[in-house]
Amino acid sequence: MRSHKVLYAVMLAASLVSFTGCAATDRHDSTGQYIDDTAITTKVKAAIFGDPQLKLFEIKVVTFKGVVQLSGFVGTREEELRAVALARNVDGVKAVQDNMSLK
Repeated sequence: MRSHKVLYAVMLAASLVSFTGCAATDRHDSTGQYIDDTAITTKVKAAIFGDPQLKLFEIKVVTFKGVVQLSGFVGTREEELRAVALARNVDGVKAVQDNMSLK
């Protein structure tokens, strides 16, 4: 009987540890947030690379907790502003950080 209680306690502790591994922290996404960020990144990339003015440029898109970071190179300031505007118009985007440079 006692071995069942010990086994139960160990299994309970292991399950609690596994659930805290799915929680979000300041530096890490929860599983749900990661999926949301991945979807946002995909939508932003589709918007940027689907645009005839921007599809040829090297723009990297990273999303963390709804904040999109754009980095890489564009040809003109207007193209840079267009990429930022396209990213801002994607559902779920909370903010856009512009780290792009002109070629």
